[in-house]
Amino acid sequence: MIKHQIFTYITLGLFLIATGCAPIISKELRKNVSVDLTFKEIIKDPDAYKGKIILLSGVILGSKNTKEGTLIEVLQKPGDREGRLKDVDESYGRFLALYNGYLDVVIYSRGREVVVAGAIKGKRVLPLGEIEYTYPLILVKEIHLFKVRKDERFYPYPYWWYPPWWYHPYWYPW
Repeated sequence: MIKHQIFTYITLGLFLIATGCAPIISKELRKNVSVDLTFKEIIKDPDAYKGKIILLSGVILGSKNTKEGTLIEVLQKPGDREGRLKDVDESYGRFLALYNGYLDVVIYSRGREVVVAGAIKGKRVLPLGEIEYTYPLILVKEIHLFKVRKDERFYPYPYWWYPPWWYHPYWYPW
């Protein structure tokens, strides 16, 4: 009886560990991703790569619902193998992600980190400030929105550990 309970707990624990490490984009879609294709190449000539499946990560700059679906403007940022954003100030440009359906633009809002897996449809030229910008257009097959990062401050000591401001070795009246 006890051996059966131990086996059950071990099996449950292994299951929870395995599901906690699930990838953010499905395995079937990741098999079809063109891993040798970089965003730097795509931005130069999106029409040359029509139909290729790619995985891009970035930060949402804006989104709107249109008759085609939800159109999301994303600032490309480098990601790791699974698409999680690296903490670097680097980008090769912007792209448009077109989701065939409705996504709430309040949730898919400016500043959110996102990973898009989809097919390259071509390019779309839209105004960006006072210029015309050529965006690669991606038809979304899967999209993953990361949780909002909280700005947490780190205090190495509890608040009561710090001495009062007047007790400082260099602050003496004499």
